[in-house]
Amino acid sequence: MIEIAEQSYALSDPLVIAALAGSALVLLVLLLLIMAVRAAGRSAALTAPLVQQVGALGQHVQRLGQGQEQLRGGLQMVSDTQATAQAQVIQTVEARLATVQQQMQDRLADNALRSARSLAEMQERMKETLHGSSKQTTTSLTQLQERLAAIDKAQDNITKLSGDVLSLQDILSNKQTRGAFGEIQLRDILSKALPADSYAWQPTLSNGKRADCMIHLPNPPGPIVIDSKFPLEAYEALRAAKTEPALKDAVAKMKVAVTKHIADISEKYILDGETADGALMFLPSEAVYAELHANFPELVRKGFDARVWIVSPTTCMATLNTMRAILKDARMREQAGAIRKTLKQLHRDVELVVTRVGKLDTHFRQAREDLDGIGTAAERAGKRAARLDSFDFAELSPEEEAAVTLSRPKP
Repeated sequence: MIEIAEQSYALSDPLVIAALAGSALVLLVLLLLIMAVRAAGRSAALTAPLVQQVGALGQHVQRLGQGQEQLRGGLQMVSDTQATAQAQVIQTVEARLATVQQQMQDRLADNALRSARSLAEMQERMKETLHGSSKQTTTSLTQLQERLAAIDKAQDNITKLSGDVLSLQDILSNKQTRGAFGEIQLRDILSKALPADSYAWQPTLSNGKRADCMIHLPNPPGPIVIDSKFPLEAYEALRAAKTEPALKDAVAKMKVAVTKHIADISEKYILDGETADGALMFLPSEAVYAELHANFPELVRKGFDARVWIVSPTTCMATLNTMRAILKDARMREQAGAIRKTLKQLHRDVELVVTRVGKLDTHFRQAREDLDGIGTAAERAGKRAARLDSFDFAELSPEEEAAVTLSRPKP
């Protein structure tokens, strides 16, 4: 039981229980409020520095915004300045480009005029040269047609001989026969490219060595030797090699054989004061020539260093055509010397004729003077005869006497 204000309340009464529960709840709420107020105070005390920092941060943000505005204004000013400067640069560049373009146009016009003049002069010279060389060109074309006909015949012969490869291989298997084959091929090429008196076969040099062929070129460069004995054994071994060791061995033998052959030609056939400063190594096969230039360029360079020029049938024909032009030029110079000699003799004869004409003119002048004297004497004699006829023996005047005396022939 509980007595409050002189009233008793039973603890088992539901109302009492509810009232007690409500009071407890109110006390709990009050307690919680007190605790919340204390916590709020503590939080306020703790958040005061934070509020100050937030305020300072706001001021910094405001200053940052002002700086950003200033930066935007500066960037706008820089952008305007840059745009203005860029416009000025563009204007300056355009002006300079216009000036340069005008200068280039002027120079191109001048160059075009000069080129036109040079071209006109060159065309005039070419016309004169072509006009002067028309007969030579016609002769050369005739010779070219004859040679083309000969080449056509040779091609027909090559076509006919294409089926004889096996027999040709049998021929080339013998070293002596192969040398004779190369010499025969060289003889055929030389007979088509050069006059017969411009080369010699198997000449003996001052060192006792006998060359396959020597072409008699004028100095410079002088007589040049052609050798046709190329070592084809190393090339055949190179073609027959199937394995890597065999190929390496064939390549080494090929280098040794060609190097030795180049050295032998340089030592035997290049003599100071007797032959040209170089010699030709003739290869009777285009395949060997292509193999050397494709896979052995160092051998070709060794030939250049030793002044031994490697030629195939095709390049040998081109080289011989060049030599033919040299021989033709030398013979033309010889003919020009003969013409010059004949002109000197003709000039001397003309001088003699002029001298004799002068003497003859002197004789004619003397004869004319004699005839004039004879006419004067005849006139004076006529006058004397007239006076005799009229029996007029008057004395002649001194002038007439002098004229008569001059007209008398000298004893």
